[in-house]
Amino acid sequence: MKTSVSALLLILLMSSCIVTRKPADTFTEPDALSVLLENPALLSAHVGVSIYDVERDSLLVNYQGDKYFVPASNTKIVTCYTSMQWLGDSSLTFLVAENDTAVFVQPAGDPSFLHRDFARQPVMDWLKAQTKPVYFSDQNWKSKHWGSGWAWSDYDEAYMPERSAMPVYGNTIRWEQAWAVNPLDEEMAAVVASDPPTEWPVNFSIENENGKFKVNRALSENLFTIIEGKEDNPKVDVPFVTYGIKSALEILSYNLEKPLHYWDDNLPAKLSWKPMYSQPIDSILKPMMNRSDNFFAEQLLLMVSHKMSGKLNERIAIDSMFKTSLADLQGTARWADGSGLSRYNLFTPRDFVTILKKMRNEVGMERIKAVFPAGGRGTLSSYYVADEPYLYAKTGTLAGVVALSGYLTGDDGKQYIFSVLVNNHRANAVDVRRAVEKYLIRFKEGKRR
Repeated sequence: MKTSVSALLLILLMSSCIVTRKPADTFTEPDALSVLLENPALLSAHVGVSIYDVERDSLLVNYQGDKYFVPASNTKIVTCYTSMQWLGDSSLTFLVAENDTAVFVQPAGDPSFLHRDFARQPVMDWLKAQTKPVYFSDQNWKSKHWGSGWAWSDYDEAYMPERSAMPVYGNTIRWEQAWAVNPLDEEMAAVVASDPPTEWPVNFSIENENGKFKVNRALSENLFTIIEGKEDNPKVDVPFVTYGIKSALEILSYNLEKPLHYWDDNLPAKLSWKPMYSQPIDSILKPMMNRSDNFFAEQLLLMVSHKMSGKLNERIAIDSMFKTSLADLQGTARWADGSGLSRYNLFTPRDFVTILKKMRNEVGMERIKAVFPAGGRGTLSSYYVADEPYLYAKTGTLAGVVALSGYLTGDDGKQYIFSVLVNNHRANAVDVRRAVEKYLIRFKEGKRR
């Protein structure tokens, strides 16, 4: 009996040693994360980290990975995945139809129409060639010009243009100042021009606290105040009030030098509608992800809703995705807008790992790498710099929020999907990003203890 007890104790002791022994490449969560969590920039913050090993098909790290965070522009990952699923190869700009007397147009929310990023504008060429009266209807518009939870006080900031059924010029006016000799007194004077040209009223102000060129807009009307600057050839983009599609029609009519009409009645029956496409979808997705373009993100989500239902309403797209492709997300994520401007958005790190995994499996890394910013490029231009990119990821930033989710290749060639979400930090955002960068570089190098 004594021998049996001794043998049992020996087996238990050996078993205990086996359980506590870790393979050399296993990520020991508390030790590895301590470098990140004990960084002074993150001491007061809420942090969530999930890292998934593609080869092993398992989560290596799940530190508060099931907690909900405001993800800022990481929301664009969800919009990107949704757009890749639904929008095909090219952007639908208009649905057009005509009868004996007129041409009818229903805009489909395409943000590339007359956008400064796109020199080729086939839809504008078609519009110029029309000889019949052209009537535009936005009866398919079922949303609002601002997203749910947006900060209204940012209304005239370049990163928050209004949403609309028919965007033009990114729904912004580009104001540019140059210096020229005034022929009356031969003194240098500031000359201000707008792109596109408009007939909207402009005021000038001599009050300038920092000497920089600035243009302000009234809250609810297209009244602009120009503040002269001292820089050489400065320019600023200022959102305009869309008034549905009426401002766009006003701009187009002025620049085409022919009237375009707004149709506010029921459209004629028995019209045969034809789609009019413009730009490759990935040429819109790439700037959305690389420079974190809020406007493109918002309009793409509206375009998805139009593809689903014929209506422009982001809730249609969001609700449909939660019932189908995103039905397996853990818990109850909250998705409020396409861009991440809204603090109503709530996702977990594991949610982003799940979505990125789906994207990798369904779309493939070749297309992902063509759209996502790599280290050293886009919003990552100062981070994860390497001769051969090893990280493709989307950043996210709001006051107190830093987020990064994407794909990482280790020095051993293994593939990982990760999400690091930081909320409520009180440090400089750069310091938080550097702390996250240090952590992920250590992980890449295999220094995981």
